[in-house]
Amino acid sequence: MGAADAQKAAPCVALLSEVLDMQYLAEAFRQTCPDIDLRLGADLGRLDDIDVGVCWFPPHRRLAQLPNLKLVQSLAAGIDHLLADPALPRHLPLCRVVDTNMAAGMKAYVTWAVVEQQRRMRAYVERSAASLWEEQPFENPRRHRVGIAGLGHLGMACAAALASIGYPVRGWSRSPKTELPDRVTGFHGAGQLDEFLSGCDTLVCLLPLTPQTRGFLNAALFAKLPRGAHLINVGRGDHLVEADLLPALNAGQLSAATLDALSQEPLPAGHPFWGDPRILITPHIATRTDRLVIAQQTLANLALLQRGQRPPHQVDLERGY
Repeated sequence: MGAADAQKAAPCVALLSEVLDMQYLAEAFRQTCPDIDLRLGADLGRLDDIDVGVCWFPPHRRLAQLPNLKLVQSLAAGIDHLLADPALPRHLPLCRVVDTNMAAGMKAYVTWAVVEQQRRMRAYVERSAASLWEEQPFENPRRHRVGIAGLGHLGMACAAALASIGYPVRGWSRSPKTELPDRVTGFHGAGQLDEFLSGCDTLVCLLPLTPQTRGFLNAALFAKLPRGAHLINVGRGDHLVEADLLPALNAGQLSAATLDALSQEPLPAGHPFWGDPRILITPHIATRTDRLVIAQQTLANLALLQRGQRPPHQVDLERGY
C-alpha cells in the first residue's frame, strides 16, 4: 500500500450547512477518528475525496457536486432539510441520527410547554416583575387533556412523562401501537383522528414529516379541537400551515401556540408571529443530539455501507423516514 492509499484509508467527511457553524462537530469527529480528513467551509478542497456529507440545511446542489460520495448523513432525526434540495442524489444512502438520550430533553421541553400555558405561568412572571401578588385561575391537571400526535420514541416518552404527573394523555399514530405507557389512551389511523382531536385541550405535534403529514396542523384540524386549545409544535416547521394559525387564534379556536419548529429558520424579523403574546417562539432547542453520537453513528454507517450492509437508520425515501 502506497502513502496515498494509506492516507485515503481514513474517511473524508464534509460538514455542510448554510445555517449552522458546523465547527462545533469537528472535535467529536476527531475524537471518534483521530486520522479523519475533515472538510468545513466554502472551500472543501478536492471534491472527489469526500466520502460522507454530514448535513443540516446544506447548500442546494452541493451534494450533487461530490462525485464519490457514499453516504448523506443528517445530523438529526429529521431529513426534510435534505429533501428540499432539488439536486439531492437520491440514489445514495441517506441516514438520520437516532439518539436515545434525546428523549430526556424532549420530555423536559414538552412538559414545560404544557405546564407553562396550562398553569398560566407567563402571567405570574409578568406580575412578579410588577411586584404583584395575584393568583391566577387554577385548573387541576387531571381536567386538562393532552394529546400527542406521533407515537415514536419521543412521543411515547413525552406521553409517559405527562401521564406520570397527572395529565390525562391520549396519543395518535398512523398505525396501532401494541404497547402504550400506563394511563395513555391510543388512537390510530384516519378513522380515529377526529375522536382523538376532540379530546385535546393541548395538542403536541411530534409526527415525522412526510408528504402525508406536511400541513397537518391546519384550519380544518384546529376546528376539530376543543375551543381554546393550546398548540405545541415540536415536530417540523412544515407540519404547520402558518397562514392558518393567526386566524385560529383571533377566532378563539386556539388560545395559544408554542412553536419550536418553523418553516423558515431563523424566523425572519418582522414575521407576524414575533411579538404576538399568544405565540411563544423558541429557536429549535427542544432537544439536541449529542455531538459524539452524530460522529459515531456517521462513521459506523459508513463502515456498514463499505461492508455491503444497510445501516439501521437508513431512510426509506418512499415513507419519508
